[in-house]
Amino acid sequence: MNELKYLIIHCTATREGQNITADHIKAWHTAPPPAGRGWSKVGYSDLILLDGDRHQFVKHDGDKFVDANEITNGVKGMNKVSRHVCYVGGLDSSGKKAKNTLSNEQSQTLESIIREVIAYKPDILIGGHNQFDNKACPSFFVPTYLRMIGIPEKNIYTKDPFGYATKLS
Repeated sequence: MNELKYLIIHCTATREGQNITADHIKAWHTAPPPAGRGWSKVGYSDLILLDGDRHQFVKHDGDKFVDANEITNGVKGMNKVSRHVCYVGGLDSSGKKAKNTLSNEQSQTLESIIREVIAYKPDILIGGHNQFDNKACPSFFVPTYLRMIGIPEKNIYTKDPFGYATKLS
């Protein structure tokens, strides 16, 4: 059991408006290659659907630790100390360019999850996948979003080693 340190935000890297379900994600992650990644479980704790509904793949017990059954495969090397939340979207309608497609409903659900985690882990650091790996995901710079919704600065992971604060603006 490890202490929970990070809440990492992801996107499905799917076209704007494309209806992706929890079953799609589960198949993409757990089906054997080449259809899927062959993982033993889904890479995210939570999925925020297009309409803002929340699907929980992995239940968390609301404490300050990541138990073995709570580990998901969101960011290589970070999974034992992180919780991963994903929203459906992240690409423009052509499917070729990263785009923040977070709807108002998805944003409300994401904010709710963020505040829920801060309530039980007040010193959690929150960042985007693109702050831990050289990927556009979640197709926006999470620190800017967190400031916009009034998250305390102490909870904002500010490192930007790949320069996504400017790449995605």
